[in-house]
Amino acid sequence: MKNVTITVDDNVLEWARVEAARRGTSVSRMVGDFLAEMQRREDAYERAYLAWRTDERTWAPGAGPAEDAARSVCFARTAPTAMGEGA
Repeated sequence: MKNVTITVDDNVLEWARVEAARRGTSVSRMVGDFLAEMQRREDAYERAYLAWRTDERTWAPGAGPAEDAARSVCFARTAPTAMGEGA
């Protein structure tokens, strides 16, 4: 583990000390936990974004159930009836 020096306003430090005492931990541990949580969220977001970007079903025009349903409705509306007229 590495040590980090940070600069915060006095009122923020006072709040952090009280909050750390309330939680039974240290300000250092709270900051470390906060940064680790930010890293986990960012990593999860990045993985989800990359999965979405590489899912070709979302990028191919005319692909997927929504487009198929829309196309079916279009064809149903323009399909000729038995008498040879459009619907």
